[in-house]
Amino acid sequence: MTTMKALIYSSTGQVSLVDYPKPTLRSPTDAIIRVTQTTICGSDLHILKGDVASCTPSRILGHEGVGVVDSVGSSVRSFRAGDRVLISCITQCATCTFCRRGMPSHCTSGGWMLGNQIDGTQAEFVRIPHAESSLFAIPESAATREGEAALVMLSDIFPTALECGVLNGKVSPGSTVAVVGAGPVGLAAVVTAQLYTPAVIIVVDVDDNRLSVAKSLGAQYTVNSKTHPDVAERVKALTEGGLGCNAVIEAVGIPATFELGQRILAPGGVLANVGVHGTKVDLFLEDLWSKNISITTKLVDTVSTPMLLRLVASGRLEPAKMITHRFKFSQMEEAYKTFGEAAKHNALKVLIEM
Repeated sequence: MTTMKALIYSSTGQVSLVDYPKPTLRSPTDAIIRVTQTTICGSDLHILKGDVASCTPSRILGHEGVGVVDSVGSSVRSFRAGDRVLISCITQCATCTFCRRGMPSHCTSGGWMLGNQIDGTQAEFVRIPHAESSLFAIPESAATREGEAALVMLSDIFPTALECGVLNGKVSPGSTVAVVGAGPVGLAAVVTAQLYTPAVIIVVDVDDNRLSVAKSLGAQYTVNSKTHPDVAERVKALTEGGLGCNAVIEAVGIPATFELGQRILAPGGVLANVGVHGTKVDLFLEDLWSKNISITTKLVDTVSTPMLLRLVASGRLEPAKMITHRFKFSQMEEAYKTFGEAAKHNALKVLIEM
C-alpha cells in the first residue's frame, strides 16, 4: 500500500501528522490531486473544539488548497494529469436539485465534504469527488509559487466573505457596513465589500493588530470592543444620524458578536451571519420585530470563484495580503498552534507549503 503524510484530527483539541494510505480513484468522476499548498481555516479550529458533529476523529482535515492533478477518473474530461488546479472547499455534482438552484453547498452528494465528511487537503494527496465541477484551472499567469499561494485564499475565505457576508448582507453603493470580527473572513469581507462601493465600513474586533490591518485594507473606522464600554453605541455614533448600519456582517460565531450585530442594525438593515456557531444565541425579537430587519445565514457555494479568479488575474484583488505566516508541511502541528493562538502571533492566514 502506498502511503503519504497527512494531518489528522486525532481527538478533541489534538491534531497529528501521520503516515496514511494515499487516496485512490473510487468513481469515474474523481480526481487525485497532489497538494502543493494548503492552509488552516477557522472551521478547522471549530472541528477541534467539537463544534462540527459531522467530522469525527481520524479524519484528514482541510478544505483549501492548490495542487497538480495526479490522476483522473474515466469521466473527467476538463482536467488531465499535470494540470495545476484550485481546489474548491465545496464539492458539487452540478446536476442535483440544489446545484441547479445555485446552492451547491447543499449538493445531495457533495457540499462541505473535504476535511469534514471525507478526507481533506492537509495531506500530500487528496481525492476530489465530482472533479469536473469542484476544481478550477489555475490561469497560466498565476501558475507560480507566489501566484498559487494567493489563490489558496480563493478556496474558501474570499468566496465565503463575498457570498455569505457582502452579498447576503445586501451591501450596496452608499451603504454603511459593519464587520464584526477581523479574522481572515472578516478582513476578506472588508476587501470584497468595496467592490460594491459602500460609503462607510466599520470593523469591530478585540485585537488592535487586526484592526490596524482592517484600516490598511480600506475600513474607515475601527472599534476595539474590549476597550469601549458600550460598543454598540460607539458603532452607531459612527453612522449617519446615529441610526445604525445598513449591513452587519457577523464573522466570529459566538453569542456576544451575534448580539452586537442585532444591536447595531439600522431599521431596514440586514444581519448576515457568517460565523460558525457551536452554541445557541439569543434573538432579541422584542426589540427587532418592528424594525424591518432581515437575518441571513448561508454556507458558501463558491459560485463566485470564477469571478474572483478573474479579479486576481487582472490585479484588482490581492488575496496574498492575508498570508502572515508560512510553514513547511512537516511543521503542521506547529502551524495549528500558531493559528490557534492567532492574537499572540499576529496571525491571519498561515500558508502550508508541501
